Amino acid sequence: MSAEAADRVAAVTSGRPSTPLQTSWFEFLLDGSLLEKHLQKSNPDPASVQLIIQFLEQASKPSVNEQNQVQPPADNRRNRTLKLLALKVAAHMKWDLDALEKGLTIPVLNMLLNELLCVSKVPPGVKHVDLDLSTLPPTTAMAVVIYNRWAIRTIVLSSFPEKQTKPGPHQMNMLSIVQQEKEMTENILTVLKEQATDSISVLEGALQLKKDFYVHTLRTLDLLAADAAANGETESSTAGLRISADELHCQVHYDVGGIFFQQGCTDQSAYRKARDHFRQTKELLKKLDSTVHVHLDEKRLAGYWNACKALTEDCDSDSQTTAYDQINSLIRARSYQAVIEAFIKDNVSRSLPNNFRRSVLREFLYRVQQGESGLDEVCHKVCVCNAVRDALEGEVLSVRFQQLLLKPSKGMVDFILEVCTLSLEKERLSETTRRNLASFMKTLCESLEELPLLFVVSSHKLFMELLKEEERKVLVEQMRKRSATINLSAKPLPSFYDIPASASVNIGQLEQQLILLLEPRRIRQILIELHGMAERPFWRVNSKWEVPPDYINVILGIKDNLTKDLVYILMAKGLHCISIKDFAHARQLFSACLELVTEFSPKLRQVMLNEMLLLEVRAHETKAAEGSKERPPPDLVSRVRGYLEMRIHDVPLRQVVGEECVAFMLNWRENDYLTLQVPPSLVMNNPYIKLGQLLASTCKELPGPKESRRTAKELWDVVVQICSVSIQHKRNHDGRVGLIKHRESSMGILYRSKFITFIKKLREPLVLTTLISLFVRLHSIVRDDIVNEVTAEHLSIWPSSLPNIQAVDVEAVAVTVKELVSYALTLNPNNQSWLITQADIYFVTNQYSAALNLYLQAGAVCSDFFTKAVPPDVYTDQVLKRMIKCCSMMNCHTQVAVLCQFLREVDYMTAFKALQEQNSHDAMDSFYDYIWDVTILEYLTHIHHKRGETEKRQIAIKAIGQAELNTSNPEEVLQLAAQKRKKRFLQAMAKLYF
Repeated sequence: MSAEAADRVAAVTSGRPSTPLQTSWFEFLLDGSLLEKHLQKSNPDPASVQLIIQFLEQASKPSVNEQNQVQPPADNRRNRTLKLLALKVAAHMKWDLDALEKGLTIPVLNMLLNELLCVSKVPPGVKHVDLDLSTLPPTTAMAVVIYNRWAIRTIVLSSFPEKQTKPGPHQMNMLSIVQQEKEMTENILTVLKEQATDSISVLEGALQLKKDFYVHTLRTLDLLAADAAANGETESSTAGLRISADELHCQVHYDVGGIFFQQGCTDQSAYRKARDHFRQTKELLKKLDSTVHVHLDEKRLAGYWNACKALTEDCDSDSQTTAYDQINSLIRARSYQAVIEAFIKDNVSRSLPNNFRRSVLREFLYRVQQGESGLDEVCHKVCVCNAVRDALEGEVLSVRFQQLLLKPSKGMVDFILEVCTLSLEKERLSETTRRNLASFMKTLCESLEELPLLFVVSSHKLFMELLKEEERKVLVEQMRKRSATINLSAKPLPSFYDIPASASVNIGQLEQQLILLLEPRRIRQILIELHGMAERPFWRVNSKWEVPPDYINVILGIKDNLTKDLVYILMAKGLHCISIKDFAHARQLFSACLELVTEFSPKLRQVMLNEMLLLEVRAHETKAAEGSKERPPPDLVSRVRGYLEMRIHDVPLRQVVGEECVAFMLNWRENDYLTLQVPPSLVMNNPYIKLGQLLASTCKELPGPKESRRTAKELWDVVVQICSVSIQHKRNHDGRVGLIKHRESSMGILYRSKFITFIKKLREPLVLTTLISLFVRLHSIVRDDIVNEVTAEHLSIWPSSLPNIQAVDVEAVAVTVKELVSYALTLNPNNQSWLITQADIYFVTNQYSAALNLYLQAGAVCSDFFTKAVPPDVYTDQVLKRMIKCCSMMNCHTQVAVLCQFLREVDYMTAFKALQEQNSHDAMDSFYDYIWDVTILEYLTHIHHKRGETEKRQIAIKAIGQAELNTSNPEEVLQLAAQKRKKRFLQAMAKLYF
């Protein structure tokens, strides 16, 4: 008895009352009628979507053969039945994509809908856009529609921002599974986005069909299962659930409108298409009596419709003009004063939602950024209108309004008071509104520091009406006291510590400022105020503030809570600034943090010095990546050396600092230091220094004689170990011994992922060329394909065999080669050696178009775009033969014939065979002008004469009759004619493939 079955029996036989037992997935396999009964329950356990997940999870489990090798899921009766059960559950849910998308992840739903396509007999290997839906059986057509609806909906949903949940301690072991699912999701989304145009075309085709549609039900799926030879044309095709054309069209118009709306940010015309589809959706919704099979959010539809009208300047509204339309038309007409007046009126009626009003302000701010003049004051006034609206409703005032009050003018204060006065309905003023606006007046007084402005507010009629006499007296007294201290804090402050706390404001507002500010003095001032209001850890205010795990314990061990908060926040903000390359603010924040910790913690002082070193290294490397040729100052180089040789105990060290220091030394060719001056103990303990030393030594010895390749052999051994996996022998139940590879563990000094991360910090061309050469050689050995080898420079310095080839992870080597060459080309897209290597990688993986593109690029960069002859060491016979094969595999046979002339000895056999082909996909006779070999031209004339192709024969005769190709000419003339045609042909090819 299985453990699961035993648990079930124990639960039944125990005397205690228990919750109803959950039905297990395998019970549905044993009893064919159980599923329908289960789904008809009011609250089935497990729920429908959970059943789909369980069925598909069990059906897609990999199997293990006798040799203990993992195999894909078997295509047997059990797995087919499980997939069918998943489809039946979805059919019971009436293929409601809303419900399926809420309960299933993208990979699971992708598997489910692909299974639907399969059982619905959608022709495999045929693009959906090439299918004629009108000729397909009803359920087959409907499966195609459902899949493509899901595809475009998924693209739209994936564009919405999602809050990332941080895993708790008990979830850490799930991280790898979550990462795998994330990668699968990203891969599926990439494919869906590539096929988005096709999906839209399929759905637009479905909108042309006026007949009713049918979708699979539990019964039709049973019929398909019973009839193994069913081809989609059985009675099950029209025995499904009927969906009227209007219902389907309504849903499809809504879905297609959604993706066009999403595309509108890059293509303005897409908004018009979206508007047309949403109009059709609205019309069909009115026409339908009931919308059983239409699942859409009518509020979202209304929002889409209003947005489309605003974005497309649609004046032909099908209904009366709304408040949205009025505001949008005023913005289009640039009647900004009228917009402000409309907002003040809306403060009374409150018909416009706050988010719409804020979006108008964002629109004006965007226009200011784009350079539109005269809008600054408009932005300020709209911000004030919105702030008064927030105040009337008791909402927290925006940070932008708080910033406005930092430097207010008398005109701005007068305008605030005017908006407050106009926003009140005096005869219907509720007590809540009165209290909210009184609170706003208090906040205004507390925010203003200039006495004349304070008197403007405190003497205003509204101030007198809204605040009671006792409140006014208390507030005026506070203002007088504060005015006496304002002058004291106005003098310049000599030290970071001598900053007094300012007037108290709402904790939430202070926390907002704390999140936004980057000025260390203001950060400390706000923290002092916050600690005066509440004793709690303010370093937790923003979940995105993160410091490295290596430093957490040291920082959280600081006893004084204010200092702890300050150190944590300054470091977190500094690290964020570095990540966005704002190095100036990062220096300010780190300098303040260093000044702070120097007083009480030598350990934290060294931590900050290390982080400031990393900051300077990254700043200099960023400038270098942007094109700067300036060498790093000697002081920075000596600080990097000092860090690499540091011997301070009990100081937490981040490995990334050492990693980037080694990369820095390699990038600036400090090879002598790495090879001769690094202490041996450091090389033994730090894997990055070990790698740096071996790379520096190997680069120094290039090209070098064979006897000086000891370092290259040592580097080879280290990299092979990094790409190897541990192997264990395990005896099976039948007594045979099998091999188990542990992919999660590495035998090398580094994990491969960390090695790749290190490589991507390198910029020095010779170092990258050396690594590319090493991996190309390793790739060739593990692939063992002599015919299709990848080429690179300096291959001869590496060993030609491996003692334990079984331990090397072939897939990891292949992936690393591709990543490494792609990264190198991002640094220098014109390196001909790297281009040839990348082209070879594409060639051996049968990506012929991409390979030819790169072979041509390699020739172009070393010949000034083919204005000079391509050097023979670039276009070797091997490269030319590969270009010939690329053209041949793409059916460009005339190009094959032309390239056959480029070889040291013309390959007449290949050229003649290519010219015999009649289905050439290139321009054929337009390439005859590039042929200089008379024998090939004579053969062309013969072929066309034999086929009766008179016009093409004349073109060939004209080409052969050119005086410069006369075989009696001197050799120099013939060579010049050949060179001229080579250049022109390669330039024409570049225009075709670039």
